[in-house]
Amino acid sequence: MFRSPGVPTPDELETRISELRAAVRRAVAAGDRSNARELRAELRRAEQAWDDAVLGEGGADAGAGDRADRDRDGGPRGLLPVREQVHQALTLLGAPAAPKLIGSVYAAFFPGGVPASRLTSLRRDEERSFRTAPYARPYYLCAALTADLLAPARGLLTVSTWPLEQRIVGPLSPRTDFLTSAVRLAEHAGRGTPSPGAQRLLWRFASNIPGAVTGTVGTVDPAVLAEAARAELEVHREPDRRRRASAAGRARAQLDDAELLFGSRLRALRDAGRRPAGNGETER
Repeated sequence: MFRSPGVPTPDELETRISELRAAVRRAVAAGDRSNARELRAELRRAEQAWDDAVLGEGGADAGAGDRADRDRDGGPRGLLPVREQVHQALTLLGAPAAPKLIGSVYAAFFPGGVPASRLTSLRRDEERSFRTAPYARPYYLCAALTADLLAPARGLLTVSTWPLEQRIVGPLSPRTDFLTSAVRLAEHAGRGTPSPGAQRLLWRFASNIPGAVTGTVGTVDPAVLAEAARAELEVHREPDRRRRASAAGRARAQLDDAELLFGSRLRALRDAGRRPAGNGETER
């Protein structure tokens, strides 16, 4: 991305944010409230500059893209930063999800939409932020971890505040997560009258769950969907829970704080290089 001369990079901004947070704490500890307020205001400006640089919210580089998004969709985007939009969608789903599903859920249940182009580097930016200033944010958007290698699962986002077991995916997890999300979305939609977008999303879930479709094609009763999803979830929940719990125990024993959120790439590469011999292959 082109950056104008003199404009700080995200890494420089993160360093500045860390310095300002430390300065605020020192000012508060010294009882200098006036200086603390000034530093806090500067910190907010630096944090906003980081959002602009990384996410493009309100930044000059994002202006043309945002205008194109508004023109294409016929309306303005939501006012929340992209990471908060993703956090809202994931919180509603309650399970690891791919960017495409996250965008569909946000569009169906919240105002505006999540620009897909900005999700590509979001997890990488979150990891960089965590490694620069660990736990400086209330939450991070992080990777799901594979149960076998404890490596980042390709294309699946989670929330750092979820229990580790919820952020791990094993062989049965895609189905249990799908059913879990179906229940949560159906319950949420059932509290009111689902919008056309919500109905379309619920139909996509219902058409893949036995017994969830009982009426006209394209329409779903949220209560029926939730009941059908719960019934199948009972079949898979316990074996999936055991696999995730076992993997979580290994992760806590083997991984550092950053790897617990974003996965262990070194372990994945090391294990991939020790594939068992077979089918004409020589063990490495």
